[in-house]
Amino acid sequence: MVNRREFALGAASLGLLTLAPGANAQGKRVFRAANPNAVLDAQQAFLTCGRHPKLGYFEAEGVDLEYVNMSSIVQAMMSIATNQTDTGSLAPALYLPAIAKERSLGLIAAYNWLPRNANIVVVNADSPIKSIKDTVGKRIGIRNQGDGGIAQLQLIYSELGLPTADINFVPVGDVGLAATALKDNKVDAFVTFDTVGGRIEALGFAIRYLPLPPQYARLGSGWFGFRKSDLKEHRAQVVSFCRAAAKSTLFAYTNLAQAISIHWALYPDSRPKSKSEDESRKEIETILGQRRNNWIRWPDDSDQRFGASTAAEWKTMIEITAKSTNNPQLPQQIGDVSGVFTNELVDEINRFDREAVIRQAREFRL
Repeated sequence: MVNRREFALGAASLGLLTLAPGANAQGKRVFRAANPNAVLDAQQAFLTCGRHPKLGYFEAEGVDLEYVNMSSIVQAMMSIATNQTDTGSLAPALYLPAIAKERSLGLIAAYNWLPRNANIVVVNADSPIKSIKDTVGKRIGIRNQGDGGIAQLQLIYSELGLPTADINFVPVGDVGLAATALKDNKVDAFVTFDTVGGRIEALGFAIRYLPLPPQYARLGSGWFGFRKSDLKEHRAQVVSFCRAAAKSTLFAYTNLAQAISIHWALYPDSRPKSKSEDESRKEIETILGQRRNNWIRWPDDSDQRFGASTAAEWKTMIEITAKSTNNPQLPQQIGDVSGVFTNELVDEINRFDREAVIRQAREFRL
C-alpha cells in the first residue's frame, strides 16, 4: 500500500522537474520506460525485440524505447507521474491505493501487456497434492508476512468456495530458499509469480503447477501506465508505442529463442558473463516458460485485442486490493473505474497484420 508519506518521498526522490517528451537524433519520440528491477535482462525481450533494425517495429511507428532503471515499483510509478519517464508497468496492488490517496497523480492504465494472471501455486513434482482444493489445511509457503501471495490465495480459495480463515501461511523466502523449503517438506505448496517458478525450475528443482480457477486465471497482471495528459496531447505517439509493443510481444511469443537473441544483440551487457551462452539461454527460456503464455490472450477469450481489459476485471482487482490493504473504503475512494483504466486506444493499437508478424517470427534468424 502506498501512503501519503511514501508518495511524497517517491516524488521528492525524483524531483518535480517537468520534461518535454524525449526525441532522438532522428526526431522520433523516445518513450522512457521506468524499469523497477534496475536490471535490464532478457525478461524484457517481449518488448525490446521490436527495436532491432531487422524487425523495425518501433522504427516503423516513428517511436523508440529507452529504459530508465529505478529502485522500486513506487519510484517507477512516481517517475511517470512527474514526467521523468513516460511509461512503465503498473502493479494494481500499488497503483490503486496511490490513485485513491492522490487524485492528482494523473496516471491511467492504457495497455494490458500481461493479460493473464501471473500468480502461481506450485508443489513438488511428486507431491500427492493435485489441485488447489487439496491445499486446504496444508502449510502454504510465502516469501514473507507482507507478501501479496496471501491475498492471492485467499481470492483463489474464495472462488473455489474454500475457507479463507486460518490458512497456514509460512514465510520461507524467495526462489532457492523457497524451493529448498518445498523439497525438505517444510511447506506443502508455495504461492508466487510465474517467473519465480521459472527461476526455481532453472535451479534444477522439480515442481508442478496447480491449475488456477478459471475466473481468477483470467485476471490481468500488468498494464503500461501513461500520464492522462500524454493521451490527450500525444495520443498518436502513445498508440504507436503500444502498437510496436503488441507486434514485439506477438513476435516473442511465436519465437522466444530469437527474441532472446535479439535482446542480447541490442543489450550485450545483459547476458550473464559467468555462464556460457547455452547455459544463459536455457536459464532464461526456463524462467520465461510460464510468463510467455501469459503475454497472450487465451483462444477462448471473448476479446482477443492486444492491450484490452474490462471494467469487471478492474472492479475485482479493486476488491482484492481493498482486502489486501485492509481498506474497505477503497472502492468508494476510487469511484468510477474509468478513472483508472481505458480501452480508448485499443482498436487503433490493433491495426496491424498479425499473420504477417507470425510468419516473420517463424522464419526469422538473426
